[in-house]
Amino acid sequence: MVLNSIYALVSVIIVSLVSIIGVVTLSLGERKLHKMLLILVSLSAGTLMGGAFLHLLPEAVEEQGFTLTVSFSALAGVLVFFLMEKWIHAHHCEPLPHERSHLQHEPHMHLHKEHIGTLTLFGDGMHNFVDGLVIAGAYMVDISVGIATTLAVILHEVPQEIADFGVLLYSGFSKWKALFYNFLSAATAIVGAIVGLLIGARSEAFVLFILPFAAGGFIYIAGSTLIPELHKECGWKESAAHILTFILGMALMWGILLLE
Repeated sequence: MVLNSIYALVSVIIVSLVSIIGVVTLSLGERKLHKMLLILVSLSAGTLMGGAFLHLLPEAVEEQGFTLTVSFSALAGVLVFFLMEKWIHAHHCEPLPHERSHLQHEPHMHLHKEHIGTLTLFGDGMHNFVDGLVIAGAYMVDISVGIATTLAVILHEVPQEIADFGVLLYSGFSKWKALFYNFLSAATAIVGAIVGLLIGARSEAFVLFILPFAAGGFIYIAGSTLIPELHKECGWKESAAHILTFILGMALMWGILLLE
């Protein structure tokens, strides 16, 4: 179990370091960034779906059977991530970097843009804390499940952190200040993992709950947040690329399953 804990802590440190990826967007044009983001979004959606249906749910069912407890835990994951996203959107519209150029035309966004960065950091911090809990719980069940969960989280965090970096710049943060505070927000995943390891060591119920809970969260993020973004592109070439990378994301999760 000590080895599993070390794996969990190393994983959340890597997840936290993903937050600095936003700096690479400074050298990219708006059009290139838009295309890259959507490819990453489709890959992320595939890995989240694959992680949920190929790793987390099968492991949960193997541990406790396909019971109502598993179903309610998965629904709790959907509900919690829905509430977090609803809370964030109740305070501001979180734009992707390629959308920032249009924001000055929105009076509400202009008046309150200085608050957008703070709200983004707070909302992302809560999200990353839950990610830390999920990663810790997955490693306490099995290292391969933990690796699959970490990979799914990382691939989801890449486009998310790029978007957050853009939002922080828009709201008035300097480049280095945006990187620093974005990293601090991402580092709440480390706190979440430590809390998860402490709770999991004392409660088997937590470990049994966190797998279907994470699956529900992954399905919600992929189905309601990521996939709708892909439907905004109607070109055949773009659509084909999104479909292929979506399948690739699921294939990555299947590949990890074959390596167990």
